[in-house]
Amino acid sequence: MTFHDRGASWFLAQLKPNCGHIAERNLKLQGFRTFLPTEDNTKQVRGKFVTAPRPLFPGYIFVAFNTGAGHWRTINSTNGITRLVSFGKEPAAVPLDVVSQLLLRCDADGKLLPPKVLRPGDQVRLTSGPFADFVGTIETIAPERRVWVLMEIMGGQTRVAVAADQLRNV
Repeated sequence: MTFHDRGASWFLAQLKPNCGHIAERNLKLQGFRTFLPTEDNTKQVRGKFVTAPRPLFPGYIFVAFNTGAGHWRTINSTNGITRLVSFGKEPAAVPLDVVSQLLLRCDADGKLLPPKVLRPGDQVRLTSGPFADFVGTIETIAPERRVWVLMEIMGGQTRVAVAADQLRNV
């Protein structure tokens, strides 16, 4: 727990374009606890598929602080931050359940973990590989955690084997 964490609530700060990691570093240097959830994203670059983390909520970062201590003005003036999301004059707290559920679904670095339970019939989105962002239906799950997914491709159904960590529930 850092200095600004005592009696803290979570708030959402709007980031300047492409400044997520800059703002996160600067907030941590000031003693604030931050949370920038990410997920793997695959896209084609110059004919190759490249997987890299991307923010789950582009343009925003979660920051924990105590409003009574008046630290929110410091956050607004932090390099990389545009402003705290506010309704009126005071910043609006994010419900604790929302943040705690997100924290439970992420690893220590803030990367979204694959769903723990996949069942045949579930609608899923592929997160990496040549079929990234395709939606399909789980057909079967093999013992070695290989998942067979049925996808609609070019007017017909195609059966594709993928690793469970490449899937997100829709």
